[in-house]
Amino acid sequence: MSAYWRAHRLAQVGRYDEAERAARDGLAAEPGDARLLTLLASVQRLRRDYAGALATADAAVAAAPLFADAHAERAENLIVLIRARDAVPAAAEAVRLAPTEPTGHFVLARALAAAKDYPRARAAAAHGQSLDPNSVEGLLTVADVERDAGNREAALSAARAALAVSPGNPYGRWLIAMLDAERLRVRRSMRALRDVARDNPARADIVSMTWPIRGVLNGLRRGLAASAALICLLQLIAHWWWPPAAPFGRIMSAVLATVMAGFAARILLPAGRLPWRCLRLLPTLMRRADLTALALTATAIALLYLYAATNWWPLPLLALALTPLLWLLSLAELLGAGLDDPGARHALTDLATEFRDWWQTTKKDLRAAWNDPQTSTSSTPPSPPPAPSAPPAPGAPPAPGAPPSTPSAPDPASGLPSAPGGLSGLPSAPGAPPSPPPAPAAPADLSPPGAPPAQLSASGAPPSPPPASGAPPSPPPAQPSAPRVPPEPPPLPDDGAQ
Repeated sequence: MSAYWRAHRLAQVGRYDEAERAARDGLAAEPGDARLLTLLASVQRLRRDYAGALATADAAVAAAPLFADAHAERAENLIVLIRARDAVPAAAEAVRLAPTEPTGHFVLARALAAAKDYPRARAAAAHGQSLDPNSVEGLLTVADVERDAGNREAALSAARAALAVSPGNPYGRWLIAMLDAERLRVRRSMRALRDVARDNPARADIVSMTWPIRGVLNGLRRGLAASAALICLLQLIAHWWWPPAAPFGRIMSAVLATVMAGFAARILLPAGRLPWRCLRLLPTLMRRADLTALALTATAIALLYLYAATNWWPLPLLALALTPLLWLLSLAELLGAGLDDPGARHALTDLATEFRDWWQTTKKDLRAAWNDPQTSTSSTPPSPPPAPSAPPAPGAPPAPGAPPSTPSAPDPASGLPSAPGGLSGLPSAPGAPPSPPPAPAAPADLSPPGAPPAQLSASGAPPSPPPASGAPPSPPPAQPSAPRVPPEPPPLPDDGAQ
């Protein structure tokens, strides 16, 4: 018997340690055997060594890039490592390499369901079922997809169909037990979970068998927050607006506390002693969080009963103040469950590594920016260019330091320079006389204070008066251009000259 088939049969009967040794013995003789590498990755995944299984699946893909089973096994490991976005391309590659194999379609459906893409997951599972209608793996894949999508009836039908083909399938039995738990069929669910754990003691799911306790805590956490908040609101209404709301609040406190206590009894009593026995086997953080949450929840319900009996107003406030602690304990419970699961633990480790790398890179960049101020100053945006100043008036002296102005091109039609921004080149009105050239503007009086007044300019403009004594000299005002004066008509000839 070859090493591959020996390891394969050992894995089928659940002897994973021997199967791994047989696969490694075969790989010692043939290190590049893609089938043995894929089988070894599958055995490692069943032993919950997800990081090692992914590394082995990567080696199988590198050894045989066109081997579809290697890509499918790699996608399976990415799913359990909570890397659904990476699992979808790997499963799609397996489907592309072997489109007639139903296994690749089922793996793709599970990857898409893990990525919350339920329509495509249903389509992939249906395609796989069309290739193998009686496949137990396909029926359980459909049940998983429908359960994740919230369709419990469809999931239950698919799981029962899988058990009709293979009655002893442990995963199908576990799935039906959890679907019964979600429908609050407590006794039937706990009985099925106990039978599955008895038949498969090496793979007993302890966390699942404590679902009654965790389910009660989850429900009471929400109910207690809403109940305490409502009673505190009724207290405020009674104090500020409507006093009869106080006795109504006491009645509501007693009713709500009774409802929550009845809900806990409805689940915990049919479950029996099995959840409490399994509670001691939970991870340390998860167990302590659950026990503390049970104590705080019982205390809060007792506070509501005491308020209904004594009408002491701080009691509902104390019950409301306990609800944030319950939510923090729920986060601690999730963290404890994640640390116990190898896939979630590996995902948390990757997240912590990414955060540490990001923080180191950020500190390095900040230190470089602090030590090199030129980099920070060069990153400031340049100041906008100054707005263009208005053109000076004709005849006004140029501003100090200003470059000499360039004369504009003469207008060929009128012989005058065109105004900046004006409409030059337009014809004049028909019959109108040509406009004469403008008179030159009078120069500005730039004489110092106290100097004799300047003579009258040739244009006839009066000189500016000197400033009063003791007054600061004012800047010369802008000189307006002289008005356009039409030329005098030539004298008419007298009759004598004719």
